[in-house]
Amino acid sequence: MKIFTLVFTLVAIALIIFNATKIDFNAPFEDQSVVALITIFALLCAVVLLQILRLSKRVQQELKNKN
Repeated sequence: MKIFTLVFTLVAIALIIFNATKIDFNAPFEDQSVVALITIFALLCAVVLLQILRLSKRVQQELKNKN
């Protein structure tokens, strides 16, 4: 599970960087820039969810070792 979250986090970060290059900072809310901004926001949410999953698995393992 650790490798799963790490791989998908790295893929999400790479896609965030790629989409950041697609933003037109002169008109950030027009055409392709809107798609890039929405995608960046969705990928940031995915990264947060993956980190929550990783943390919950770590807590679960600690509780299992404690008993």
